[in-house]
Amino acid sequence: MSGVNRRGPAGDGMGVGADFRELECFLVLAEELHFGRAGERLYVSQGRVSQLLRSLEGRIGARLFDRTSRRVALTPLGERFLAGLRPAYASLAGVVEEARDAARGIGGTLRIGFQGMADGGVTEAVGAFQDRHPGCAVELVEIPLSDPFGAVRGGEVDAAVVLMPVAEPSLAVGPVFSRQPQTLAVSVRHPFAGRTGIAAEELADCPLVVPGGPAPAYWREAQAPAVTPGGRPVPRGPEVTTLQEGITATAAGRAGMLLCRATADYHARRDIAFVPVTGLPDSALALVRQRAGGTERLRAFGRVLTAVTGGTAAAAVPVVDQP
Repeated sequence: MSGVNRRGPAGDGMGVGADFRELECFLVLAEELHFGRAGERLYVSQGRVSQLLRSLEGRIGARLFDRTSRRVALTPLGERFLAGLRPAYASLAGVVEEARDAARGIGGTLRIGFQGMADGGVTEAVGAFQDRHPGCAVELVEIPLSDPFGAVRGGEVDAAVVLMPVAEPSLAVGPVFSRQPQTLAVSVRHPFAGRTGIAAEELADCPLVVPGGPAPAYWREAQAPAVTPGGRPVPRGPEVTTLQEGITATAAGRAGMLLCRATADYHARRDIAFVPVTGLPDSALALVRQRAGGTERLRAFGRVLTAVTGGTAAAAVPVVDQP
């Protein structure tokens, strides 16, 4: 703001020539009403706070604070100035932040794919990211359950939140988050529906919905194992393309479906029971992108997602080799 369209010298009127630091000092002092605390927040001395305030009051031509040895208080003019300055300062700060984002490549649009539900901390991370980077819009795009990696490879999305494991040489993985025990979705008419939990070996008594399509075999096996940990065969249920198809087949009693806890919570409904399963590896979600396609906006989103979800690097989750 300094030096832009100033009406005259200091004391002749503020115009829009006030130093940005003076305005920031005024706002902090108006909150603290204490020169020492204001200086601590601004990382300057108490004397520098007084200097900045005197300069601003000189531009305006009147006092903005009444100050004695015991108290600091806004004058009536200071109250009016504060009411007008706050929204203008917030708007200006937003413009500066947008410009910084653009300079770092965090403007534009970020497209994030998800499989049937954008939860497990994803929507919270999107909100936090957009608060931090208002110049970058986030679009959430649903991708098929049967093709978890195709949209990323084809450039339809910049990254996707998918179920682990991921063993794709062309894709970078991380953060990994929302690690939780798996849940079996069954019709409320199924014998398991009234149980508080089942062991993985009992999956031999329940056909499982299988993701079809181009999903890699190792990934399909993780979502619908063909055998129990003890080697008992698990019956094959219908192959589905989308999560909703699987949920519908489950509600109709055609098969059960293994779901992560976040998905189970999101799809709670009266005709389906969700039963915890012990003896299987925990489910986990991961953000995946093209290994050669990292951008500053995507790295920034990954940092926010990690902070919101407590995510970790992919190395913390075992990766299954692709057959």
